[in-house]
Amino acid sequence: GYRVSLQGNFFGRNHTYMTFPEYNPRKHIKLDPPLNIQSNATASKCQIWWSLWNVPWYLAEILQYELQYKEHSTSWEVALNKTLPSSLPQVEIEATELRSGIAYAARVRCKVSEDENSYHSQWSEWSQTTVFQRTDVPKVSEKILNIKTMQFLFIPLSFGTLLYLFWNCKLSSRTQKNCPFFLKCCFLTIGQKASPALTFPRQLLSFSHSIVCTMGILR
Repeated sequence: GYRVSLQGNFFGRNHTYMTFPEYNPRKHIKLDPPLNIQSNATASKCQIWWSLWNVPWYLAEILQYELQYKEHSTSWEVALNKTLPSSLPQVEIEATELRSGIAYAARVRCKVSEDENSYHSQWSEWSQTTVFQRTDVPKVSEKILNIKTMQFLFIPLSFGTLLYLFWNCKLSSRTQKNCPFFLKCCFLTIGQKASPALTFPRQLLSFSHSIVCTMGILR
């Protein structure tokens, strides 16, 4: 240890005063505040990191940090404090702790860990601040919404179309006419038109297959 004394000239006389009879510098450490604090915010988390200056390696490994962050427009008196469990100069804040669309300010300070017996220190001054804002969570794209809408509408429309085809083919059988629209183009052989009784089952099977394929694509 060391002995620290104070000497002075008072009223024309030199006096020596014993201030600390046993002073141990290891027990009275105050570090410089962290430097170059930076941040990177995404939709899921915010990463904050910083660097140290003039700190010996044997102290850097036993440091503890305290993070303080708040909404940028509010006072530090209402800020949230976090004592970090690691001596690494970095921290992550989960997005659930941040409000979307709000800018935040953060700062950090350091000292020797309280679990360390060989050294003791008080908190450093606060670092400079870094400002960050959580990225908005991506919304469901309009394309996905449109696909869902098509899936709900496709089934009743398909069923209605089948009923329409069935009804028209039934009328065609009674009047000995060909089925309307695209059923006119169905042939059993080249140059010979198919009868409604044979055309409709084939069209129904083809149309059902199209429905299944389309629903598979929409999924």
